[in-house]
Amino acid sequence: MQTTLRYWEYYKLTDTFSDFYERAKNKEDFSRLYDVITSRENILLAYRSIKTNKGSMTAGTDGLTINDFKDLKQERLVSLIQSKLTNYQPKTVRRVLILKPNGDKRPLGIPCMIDRIIQQCFKQVLEPIVEAQFYKHSYGFRPLRSTHHAIARAKHLINSGNLHFVVDIDIRGFFDNINHTLLLKQIWNMGIRDTKVLRIISKMLKAEIEGEGRPSKGTPQGGILSPMLSNIVLNDIDNWISGQWEDFESKHNYYDKSNKYKSLKKSNLKEGYIVRYADDFKIFCRDWRTAQKWYHAVRLYLEDRLKLNISTEKSQIVNLRKRASEFLGFTIRAAKKGNKRVAHSALSAKKKKQLKKDGKERIKQIQRSPSIKTALLYNSWVLGIHSYFNKATHISREFNIIAYQLSRTLYNRLRTIGKYEYPSRPPPNYKKFYSCNYRTFKVADVYLYPLANVNHVWQGQFSQEITPYTQEGRVVLYKRLKGNIIEEIRRLMESNIPNRSVEYLDNRLSRYSMKMGKCEITGIWLTAEAVHCHHFNPTSLGGTNEFKNLRILHKDVHRLIHATETETIKTYITRLKISDKQVGEIDKYRENCNLEPIGNYF
Repeated sequence: MQTTLRYWEYYKLTDTFSDFYERAKNKEDFSRLYDVITSRENILLAYRSIKTNKGSMTAGTDGLTINDFKDLKQERLVSLIQSKLTNYQPKTVRRVLILKPNGDKRPLGIPCMIDRIIQQCFKQVLEPIVEAQFYKHSYGFRPLRSTHHAIARAKHLINSGNLHFVVDIDIRGFFDNINHTLLLKQIWNMGIRDTKVLRIISKMLKAEIEGEGRPSKGTPQGGILSPMLSNIVLNDIDNWISGQWEDFESKHNYYDKSNKYKSLKKSNLKEGYIVRYADDFKIFCRDWRTAQKWYHAVRLYLEDRLKLNISTEKSQIVNLRKRASEFLGFTIRAAKKGNKRVAHSALSAKKKKQLKKDGKERIKQIQRSPSIKTALLYNSWVLGIHSYFNKATHISREFNIIAYQLSRTLYNRLRTIGKYEYPSRPPPNYKKFYSCNYRTFKVADVYLYPLANVNHVWQGQFSQEITPYTQEGRVVLYKRLKGNIIEEIRRLMESNIPNRSVEYLDNRLSRYSMKMGKCEITGIWLTAEAVHCHHFNPTSLGGTNEFKNLRILHKDVHRLIHATETETIKTYITRLKISDKQVGEIDKYRENCNLEPIGNYF
């Protein structure tokens, strides 16, 4: 997120987005958004955001990826997008089917690259307007929020609210059945009243799908704008449910919320709290009768108001004292602890089955190709699932069982190509995350991360004061927000760097971890895509891959160190807002590379 904020500042859009957010909070209307969407700064910001996205190398029906746009001059790119929007007709969306864990296939719609850039232009401008109005306990596809925040909220309602009945609602084919006319009305009701913008969104919704024709309903999963549009659709039910109890408006003045709720309990209103992640949501209730009322009320609301149907096979009411409810790969139940009930989370049965299947396949990959790359990909997978599921209550026991179930496969397939031992002198990065008290295989000089070695990590609730769209929120954000080091290290492991030694790759990860993911010159937080690893003493001049000779830098800082063209140097200094002190640091690096100080180029 800090990288995103830096991009906003670079293109001077921070104040614009903050103003939209504040005006939307005040329920103002927006009738002149098109000019902001098609502005030079917004288009260039959209391009930069797309360029750093992992999916930018996925082609649409025209076969183009982001690489086909990289050589365009800025003004050419801007004029291309602006002219395309003058009489906008989206290109055919590529249809891709991906396999779901249950064996079914989920249809994805991949727009062409130019349409993705256009969708990003729209998303950037519309997001602060809708974010100001979205319900506070909606967590899917929103800035800074995650599945873990949704789980934490659910646990809080069980632990603090003693709400042990949950209404599980599953919307049948949600993304494929969104009503276009209703969605456009919902966008209008959120204050977005630029008719040109609404017409273009309508065309996006009706873009032809490869082999299927033009859809009359639904938003294609895979489009950049689709997650935000889906939240707009379901924001209606968020506000309707919260307005029935949590945010119920009363003429009475209450000293605090507890007094309000005490009074509401004497009424005939239905007590209930919604927690939503995208189209997956739950309503927490105090008793079975109230839960039944909510179940039928929500079913009718979805059918009558949103033209959506629930899956009666998957939707249900669950007594959490007796059995668990599934949510985002976890199960949650109200377990007995002394004289009270507390939230107990675990891995869902479907997820355990999927993890065992994935683990076997990754072990087979190592057996087929016992290389640094396959070993690191396996470690990336282990680190990723540990990072996601370590919020489960008794995660250690559950992964012990999974590790045991995979142990025979692991040993039989890797015993001839690796060494099974307690790690002896493992790299610093291994010791940062894992204990050396677990035996594991060493393949291609890489120790495989032990599946069983994981501990529970507590997850707090999302802090509602953190938002990138206010000055106060950004101050809190910079103070509190720490990048997810584990997630970025996992992604660094997956990056393809051919012909590099284990020493280099291990020390690169260790250096990144030690520096807490920050550039060693600018202090900027670095995502995996922005990381470059620099040899302080160049290898061409006798430098080594030792830890002490590596430096973690932002990719643009690294390019600046090696730049020899005056215009290139000026561009990077302006883009990065390099201070005089930082120029001095960069000149030390340049001196080691036998390059002139930056000042000599001006």
